[in-house]
Amino acid sequence: MNGLLWAICLLCLTTMGIMLLLKKLHQPYLIAYIIAGIVLGPYVLGIFTKPDEIEVIGEFGILFLMFFLGMEINVPNNTSLLIKPIIAQSMKILLSFICALAIGYTADFSLNDILLITILFIFNSTAVVSEFLKKHNTLKTMFGIMILNMLIFQDLLLAPALTLLKVQGQESFDVLNIIIPVLVCIAIFLLLKRIRNIQEIKFPVVSNFVENDHDLQVFLGLLICLGFGLLAETSGLSGALGSFMAGVVVGRVKSFNWLEHSLLPFKVFFTTLFFVSIGLRLDLSYLFSNFKMVLLGTFFVLASNSVMSALIFRVLKYNWKDSWYGGALLSQTGEFGILALSVAYKTGIIEYSLYKTGLGITCLSLLFSTIWISMLKGIIISPKKRDI
Repeated sequence: MNGLLWAICLLCLTTMGIMLLLKKLHQPYLIAYIIAGIVLGPYVLGIFTKPDEIEVIGEFGILFLMFFLGMEINVPNNTSLLIKPIIAQSMKILLSFICALAIGYTADFSLNDILLITILFIFNSTAVVSEFLKKHNTLKTMFGIMILNMLIFQDLLLAPALTLLKVQGQESFDVLNIIIPVLVCIAIFLLLKRIRNIQEIKFPVVSNFVENDHDLQVFLGLLICLGFGLLAETSGLSGALGSFMAGVVVGRVKSFNWLEHSLLPFKVFFTTLFFVSIGLRLDLSYLFSNFKMVLLGTFFVLASNSVMSALIFRVLKYNWKDSWYGGALLSQTGEFGILALSVAYKTGIIEYSLYKTGLGITCLSLLFSTIWISMLKGIIISPKKRDI
């Protein structure tokens, strides 16, 4: 117990210190969590030595994060905001494969390696992007909804992507692993279509039952958020998508407004643990011995993802300013990239060296992406507008 208390206290102290520094630099706190994980991880101070265990706990943070996003977002009435993200993400998949093919041809990678690199390009970080959209009050704008819908579509693609990796690793293949997620995706689409014009959903019996009981509110909130996540995982989709759908429904139940206050501390704590676990995974000894390759790969991912996404937005007739801003937001390799790397390594698709390199690039892209977004955003905003 002594050791556990010391570890938690050091985590809080380290995180707070970095957060205060980042607050002065006007940077999001997600960076603080990753840096705290690096400092306290097995390769520096050694306070935390089992990143896998912390990541499992921290994944609850992603569920809560998506749940809150679902509560805040408005399902668009404009059909183009549902169709455009699908078109944009489909274009990105094609460009990502072409880019991965070019990398594979240059580095003489196998087809399995090329497909994995394609997956790393496809998935962005919902946590990083949504935090930026919220910070700059663009989450509920037409462009913000467009980007968020792209990220949701990426979550839908997670199940088939992981199934593809497992098939490549010669694990047993079950056709139900494809059919069930497709059916659930259709059901989600129909649900979104059904509730987008509904202003309020009423559950008067439940509301009266828990109205003045804080303990019941907490556990009901946890059941709704995690229960929907469990249903999605059981169906072969990501738990994050299930929690998001729960948030979309609950966000239209005005009598559930207390949920935000009841679950917010859980969201902050578990999201912190998730990003701390990313920092814990960063092998500094491997990073230093392969510094040039990992750093070059990180900046290549940030730059190429930004250019690909910006061109896609421009093709969809957004102006260059919004296109480059959207490209910057979708520049990083996301948290699902780490999951894809782990599956690929455990099933023997990739070697240990490529796993470590991919992990380093993914972690650094998440760490540097906030700086990258701020930098590109500063460039595309004219000095006159900045003065205003």
